[in-house]
Amino acid sequence: MKKMMKRIGTLGTLLFAVQLFAEAPATFKVSEFTFKRPAAWEWVEVTSQMRKAQLKVVDPKIKGSGDVIFFHFGAGNGGGTKPNIERWYSQFQEPRDKINARSEETTIGKHKVTYVQAEGTYMSGMPGGPQTPMAGAALAGAIIEAEQGNIFIRMTGPKELVTASLADFKKMVESGLQ
Repeated sequence: MKKMMKRIGTLGTLLFAVQLFAEAPATFKVSEFTFKRPAAWEWVEVTSQMRKAQLKVVDPKIKGSGDVIFFHFGAGNGGGTKPNIERWYSQFQEPRDKINARSEETTIGKHKVTYVQAEGTYMSGMPGGPQTPMAGAALAGAIIEAEQGNIFIRMTGPKELVTASLADFKKMVESGLQ
């Protein structure tokens, strides 16, 4: 009986490991787009219905981790590009002229993409709820304009990590538009 329980325990551990591996897809879908996850970024189960996908960014050479969150609210929902950019900038404690706020528009295929960056003391937390100041943080965002509704992608974390991850972030965003 003891051997059988040990085997069941081992089998359960293996199944759990397989399940964890299976839950880390190389690609994932948000609305009509299929994005390719950078291999080093970890898949995270979403904790809110508002979030359509979530990734954790880690770099062994950099202290701390970052989050990448995908939002999609459907056609006509979630607000336009400019109000969302302003909302992202307002999530910093410092005024806009002190956070190195910048944005750039590009067209990939038939979709307009607006990339956004800012750095400073990021106020982490749900809007209207308690917020935690994160000094030395940065935000990189992308807004993909689409008929089925805009896709909002936001990466936040330590400035050094976000800066080092920008190329992978853009590559991931653009992978969905190929």
